[in-house]
Order: sequence, then structure tokens, then C-alpha cells
Amino acid sequence: MAYTRRTFLKMAGASALCMTLAQLGFDTKEARAYATSLKIEGAKEVHSVCPFCAVCCQIIAHVKDGRLVSTEGDPDFPVNQGSLCAKGAALFTMYSSHHRLTKPMYRAPYSSSWVEKDWDWTFRQIARRIKDARDKDFIRTDSRGRTVNRLESVFSMGTSHASNEECAVIHQALKGLGVIHQDHQART
Repeated sequence: MAYTRRTFLKMAGASALCMTLAQLGFDTKEARAYATSLKIEGAKEVHSVCPFCAVCCQIIAHVKDGRLVSTEGDPDFPVNQGSLCAKGAALFTMYSSHHRLTKPMYRAPYSSSWVEKDWDWTFRQIARRIKDARDKDFIRTDSRGRTVNRLESVFSMGTSHASNEECAVIHQALKGLGVIHQDHQART
């Protein structure tokens, strides 16, 4: 490594700062111990693909004792070269945040409180409401008598938290029901 004047000045400044902090009584043992026991130490590296868009940036997931402990962009992958967008960078937080809902929550009309429901009840409610809307509003033919088979009273808004494959399945299922109003928050 070639040392430049700028590099020398940076190193000299950092050294002076460290010596000053040591004189003021700061103990660096704890910081050194933390640095040597990184959270990914002993973790298995698993190469995967970011699920949020069609770019398919490669990520490295660090798994320790069966738990995801870290994610980062893969610097050796030619598409993203280690960088990730905001959604990809937040991938670990999406899976590990204590704010993440893991059970269905239901708020009845005109109610101000949420109630935890089980998955069976939730899926039955969704299916029932879509079936009722389809039975009530399904349009078989247009004003000229042409077959259109569409449902205009149901709208679908996709999310970037669904993988490309999940979005494709959702899209095809809704098309099969006749839903024509579909959008996705990750579109450009």
C-alpha cells in the first residue's frame, strides 16, 4: 500500500485521538472483545437471492444454530457487486424484527381495537368475501354481448415483500377469478 500525505495525516490523527481517550480513562478492552466476537463468527454462509424485485441481487445469509443472524450483499456477484437497495438492505430486519406480525389481526367494522385470530378463520373470511363479491358483481358479457368474464369490484395491490414467484401465483389466481384491477407497489 502506498502511503500518501493524506493517509499519514489520517493515521496520525486517529492515533492521537486514541492516545488521548486512553489518557482520559476510556477502557478499550470491551470494544476489542466485541470486535473479536462478531455475531457472524461460526455462522454458515448461505448464498441466496433477494426476493424483492426482478434484478435478483445475490445476498449472503449468515445462519447460526438454525437462526438467521445477518444478511449482506454478495461482493462477488456481478449484478449487484455487494450493494443492495433499501429493501434488500432491510431484509434481515424484515425477518427478525420484534414488530413483525406473526399472527392475523382483525379489526371489526367501526371497532377501534384489533383482535388476534387464527389462520383458519382468516382464510375462511377472505375466501367468503371474495366469493360473495364475485357472485354479486361478476360481469360475463359487455354491452355488445361479448364475453369478458371480469370482476371490477375487487382490487389487488401487490407488495415487494412477496417474492417474484408469489406475485406470479397471486396474479394468475386473481386473473382466474376475473379480477382486472391489479397493481404493485414496486412497479416503475
